[in-house]
Amino acid sequence: MDMNGSHLIPASRDAVWAALNDPLVLKICIPGCDSLEKTSDTEMVAAVTSKIGPVKAKFKGAVTLENINPPESYTIRGEGKGGVAGFAKGGANVRLQEDSEGTILTYEAQAQVGGKLAQLGSRLIDSTARKMADDFFTKFSEIVASDSASRSGSDAQTGATATAGSAVDAELDPGVAEEAKRIAIDDAEHAVEDRIHKVEENIEAAAERNAFGGPMVWGLIALGALIVVLALAS
Repeated sequence: MDMNGSHLIPASRDAVWAALNDPLVLKICIPGCDSLEKTSDTEMVAAVTSKIGPVKAKFKGAVTLENINPPESYTIRGEGKGGVAGFAKGGANVRLQEDSEGTILTYEAQAQVGGKLAQLGSRLIDSTARKMADDFFTKFSEIVASDSASRSGSDAQTGATATAGSAVDAELDPGVAEEAKRIAIDDAEHAVEDRIHKVEENIEAAAERNAFGGPMVWGLIALGALIVVLALAS
């Protein structure tokens, strides 16, 4: 069985290449994938549950990457066994080409099947394989495009923040900053003086009325009040 196709993915070639080598992304995108583990830089093991016509089986197999030329192309080869359902093995050449709208992924695949799968007929096997490929690339494109957009948005926000910060720093002349600091200190001192005068007036008025223990008590309260006011002002 031979199969080929091409898909436009709205993301950079580097992003697509990274996703093609990410076991988590592949596991999410492969229809019926139960597990996918990367055992080395060029090898993976997987378990996939698939239904082709009346035959449903769980395939376990290994995948090897060859002729690796990042981020442009590689060859993927694999073989899976599904018990009495049969086996499948084959390979595919995958190529990534930069495009003004993203990345064009093209593939040329060859596969062989045996056991009960071989008895189903090439037409059913071909249609099922093409549907699985379409499902894979649809999901793959969504994930890679979404991740790429999120990264671009984050980078843009970071850049804008940094630019704004630089602009503020550039506009803030050292002399202006020193003058602003002096004005702030003067305003704070005036505020403290106003609070002190207000407290003194209240204390004197209360002392004249001998309220709450007379002048001695109010003297202590005045001292405490002044300390609090100064603390607040600082």
